[in-house]
Amino acid sequence: MGLADLHLHTIYSYDGTATVPDVLRRAREVGLDVIAITDHDEIKGALLAVELAAHYGVEVIPGIEITTAEGDLLALFVTETVPAGLSLIETVLKVRELGGVCIAPHPSAGGMGMKSLSVSAIFKALRNPQVAETLVGIEAYNATALDRVSIATARLLTSGLNVASVGNSDAHVLDAIGLGATEFAGTSAADLLSALRSGETSIRRQKEWNAVRILGSWAVNYVGSLFTRLAMVTQ
Repeated sequence: MGLADLHLHTIYSYDGTATVPDVLRRAREVGLDVIAITDHDEIKGALLAVELAAHYGVEVIPGIEITTAEGDLLALFVTETVPAGLSLIETVLKVRELGGVCIAPHPSAGGMGMKSLSVSAIFKALRNPQVAETLVGIEAYNATALDRVSIATARLLTSGLNVASVGNSDAHVLDAIGLGATEFAGTSAADLLSALRSGETSIRRQKEWNAVRILGSWAVNYVGSLFTRLAMVTQ
């Protein structure tokens, strides 16, 4: 079985703390076969990761966490950005045009400014046949979501829909990478895509962090990343 973490942030996200090389190194250390870089409305980090991936022994899916009018949406297998602020249906169809697929991350989760899709928004979108072919998974486990009630909601949602159940870390710091992951038959990104389309995936969970550790780790790492951010701005 292969192991994938499809919701990772780098320093190219406004709230990410880790460089692309460090994310790739950590992904290999924790035994991931496939990862997706999904920075907020930004593709640069993902494209850089694709270029560097062969040096680290992990396969990278380029992606984005897109801010739709109804909440966040993960787009995978895309190499250009999709405009933020479109409706969920419009966004999924744009991703489809680009040859990608979508996953609904942390549905119904709230707190800390998290913008999540509601259950009703997901149901409404899936009534569109083209959306249903493209929105292939729901993040039924998010390892660093502060809203634990939403995780139970997400599990119930996936059990009632014809979509893949996906586990991710939503890591904004290196140590969180792989805390949540998706198991699938095979080891490649192509194998993973087939498993997502067929719904033949399962979730792997590591020991959960509490809210203090999640927020404290992010704050410490964010402060540590400020010099790197400043260097990026001045380049």
